Amino acid sequence: MKRNFSLTVDNLHIPGEIYIPEKSRPPNPAICLCHGIPSGQPNPGDDPGYPGLAQLFSNAGFITAIFNFRGAHGTEGNLDMIGWVHDLTAVVNYLSGVKSIDKSRLCLLGSSAGAAVSVYVAANDPRISALATLACPAEFGFVTDARRVQGTIDQFRSIGLIRDAGFPPSVEDWAANFKKVAPIKWIEKISPRPLLLVHGDRDDLVPIEHAQRLFQKAGEPKKLIILPGAGHRLRHEEKAVSTALSWLKAVSTVTTDNRRY
Repeated sequence: MKRNFSLTVDNLHIPGEIYIPEKSRPPNPAICLCHGIPSGQPNPGDDPGYPGLAQLFSNAGFITAIFNFRGAHGTEGNLDMIGWVHDLTAVVNYLSGVKSIDKSRLCLLGSSAGAAVSVYVAANDPRISALATLACPAEFGFVTDARRVQGTIDQFRSIGLIRDAGFPPSVEDWAANFKKVAPIKWIEKISPRPLLLVHGDRDDLVPIEHAQRLFQKAGEPKKLIILPGAGHRLRHEEKAVSTALSWLKAVSTVTTDNRRY
């Protein structure tokens, strides 16, 4: 069963969908799926996208939320990393208020920049019980390099991620937000909650070294899975999705004395 929800974050309308398992009894574990920075507009005819992914997780017993970060896929606002943190935090707040959710089993699964934001939010929010990432960057060198930042803004504007003529009001502050959210600064704060990093060894956007650096700095329990032959868009890789789902199901299992393992 699917229902829509709508949140107001920083005076912006953030739409989302929540998928409720039909064959499991509450309270259910919950997960929020977080997309990355779009490279363009999706083609729904060719790609079921996050609704298809949400249905998969719902069928596995998770109450599953998806939403569009500000600036992405026609959502109000402009792409900004701290703004994305606010958006995800608002969705976590929303999920925490759903009565049929087991509050001790609230997970995040993020892809690329959505993974980076998920690391930041999980590190600063003890309500998150487990985190899985796909193609997570350790940092955002393409933005934090002062020689490249204006070109990045121009590119984002050309594909509709930045729409307002006066945005960002400060290029330096906008770039600094990417630096603030950089997962390499926050990954160790996930422990003692479980962490999964999934990365492709042919990722041409986020080199495999990012995953290795993150894994090295992260605390226990942690797991790194490198997928041979896989590129950056791991959401399209069945092995990546099934690996993340199996891991999340395992770490979200609750024993009879209500302890997670």
